[in-house]
Amino acid sequence: MIRIILIGYMGAGKTTVGKALAAELGVTFYDLDWFITTRYRRSVPEIFAESGEEGFRELERRMLHEVAEFEDIVLSCGGGTPCFFDNMEYMNSLADTVYLKASPEVLAMHLRMGKGKRPLLEGKSPEDLENYVAEMLVTRESFYSKAKYTLDVSLLDNFAKIQESVQLIRELLKV
Repeated sequence: MIRIILIGYMGAGKTTVGKALAAELGVTFYDLDWFITTRYRRSVPEIFAESGEEGFRELERRMLHEVAEFEDIVLSCGGGTPCFFDNMEYMNSLADTVYLKASPEVLAMHLRMGKGKRPLLEGKSPEDLENYVAEMLVTRESFYSKAKYTLDVSLLDNFAKIQESVQLIRELLKV
């Protein structure tokens, strides 16, 4: 049975690497935010607006407890998921957890390259974005570092680099 959970800050490549890893291992990929959005038929920003962060984090925790029990999966979690409740300890008790670690510069570049809208980042200059990411990493690193494995990821700007990350995870986890 394979159960791998990818964590890290937004823009680290959790979804990109997770999809490629799941495909290579022949298991199902889940993105926790997508799982929540599909189940509740509302986007994460809509849930935040309706229920506040506390309401969203409680819902996220319940959905984590549901999907993390599935077998033969790769699960990508939102950047904040490990930072609330006992989520990190729970994930470690069930799965191989991998922290995709990247510098604020790389994360900011990934976020600028990304297609999705991220309300927290709108209107920020490249320098402001990098500073914001660096500040957030300071508060979240203690949670992320509880993962069983850490993989430093460089700029994931092409298929070869994504595949290289997949191979490194496979070597780390011996899968």
